[in-house]
Amino acid sequence: MSTNIQQTIKIQEEVTHQMPTAGQLMWRKLKKHKLAIASLYILAFIYLVALFGSFFAPFDGVDTSVRHAFAPPQEVRFIYQDESGSKSFAPHVLDYKVKRDPVSFKKEFIEDPSKPVFLGLFVRGFEYKLLGIIPTDIHLFGAKHQGDKVFLFGADRLGRDILSRVILGTKISMSIGLVGVVISLVLGVIIGGISGYFGGWIDHVIQRVIEFLRSIPTIPLWMGLTAAIPLHWEPIYTYFIVTAIVSMVGWTGLAREVRGKFLSLRNEEYIVAARLDGLTDFEIIMKHMVPSFMSHIIASLTLAIPVMILAETSLSFLGIGLQPPIISWGVLLKEAQNIRTIVEAPWLLIAPSLAIVLSVLSMNFLGDGLRDASDPFSS
Repeated sequence: MSTNIQQTIKIQEEVTHQMPTAGQLMWRKLKKHKLAIASLYILAFIYLVALFGSFFAPFDGVDTSVRHAFAPPQEVRFIYQDESGSKSFAPHVLDYKVKRDPVSFKKEFIEDPSKPVFLGLFVRGFEYKLLGIIPTDIHLFGAKHQGDKVFLFGADRLGRDILSRVILGTKISMSIGLVGVVISLVLGVIIGGISGYFGGWIDHVIQRVIEFLRSIPTIPLWMGLTAAIPLHWEPIYTYFIVTAIVSMVGWTGLAREVRGKFLSLRNEEYIVAARLDGLTDFEIIMKHMVPSFMSHIIASLTLAIPVMILAETSLSFLGIGLQPPIISWGVLLKEAQNIRTIVEAPWLLIAPSLAIVLSVLSMNFLGDGLRDASDPFSS
């Protein structure tokens, strides 16, 4: 008899061990969402660029060249023909001859076939610290000969390489979304959890505060708070203050979602059993209630990151967010907001705009995929 019981227990343990976890089920459903998976790979590459920005950037973001101010994007050529007529595979661009139109005095850039600038992989350039620790001057690609200039995405009014500035700006623009979301997560889960779990007068007070914050117009609120930032503060301090300002309103939506979920869960049988078992309120919230809808929180946060990115971009574009010498996509758009740029150098707007659109769309598609995958009743 005991042998049969042991075999039954063993079979139950094997079945339980073979059952997929909630995370595995969510991943299986997410893999069916092709657009979300493609967005996941794109975002992985974007954050890789953000992490190793100086390695991917061919030039320093503050390196100027007055001669190449407003230089247009250069075309990459892969076949090089020397003076004898022989051809070989050698990626290169043609340097510019700079001339002035005798009538309009407009600067003109003319390609000079006699001055090829050869490109290479793992070339030497400006010095930086990889991951902020390892000093090096190796870059993924760039001009083979130090001193040569390459402008694949064109140059700005000071002759700075736009491609390098967009790459270096990825770190600030993408990290501000993560930092802001972390702050929103902590505030939203804690405040919303307290409101939904305890209810009563605590719930009324918290909900009135949330309604008050959501009723304040966002742009005037940001303008008022950022105006209080001292101008002499270092850029890194300004960065964290802007992140906190962006997060001040972002947590209210998550707090309401958490409150609604807690209101429906606090009278469930397993919550009552946990309370009777002697668990504290904090343990019940963190061990039972929050994990029960963690997948929904992950999906909501994924959809909140692009909102944070756009908020930073909007603040910087309006001149009340991050300011030079900090490099972010919003700062790049701010520097390009004039008629001369739109008419003569549209690439200054195109490059950072494409980066913002690509990252925001990828975040939204991934968030949609996670939301569908976390729904147990979706097909």
